Amino acid sequence: MSEPVWRKSTRSGGANGGGDGCVELAAFSSTVGVRDSKAPGAGHLTLTAENFTQLITAAKADKLNI
Repeated sequence: MSEPVWRKSTRSGGANGGGDGCVELAAFSSTVGVRDSKAPGAGHLTLTAENFTQLITAAKADKLNI
């Protein structure tokens, strides 16, 4: 199995473009991986495509309770 290709959004970054709020995404065979770009070795969250879509929809609607 080959290593996943992690990709950081061109829109990610902090308030001043400092990159302090960056995440990376990788497509696996049937899931999406999400990880902190500042700590890539710390592991990643694996979501189904449906759950990933729900996460993005909630984030765009500012409905994340974090």
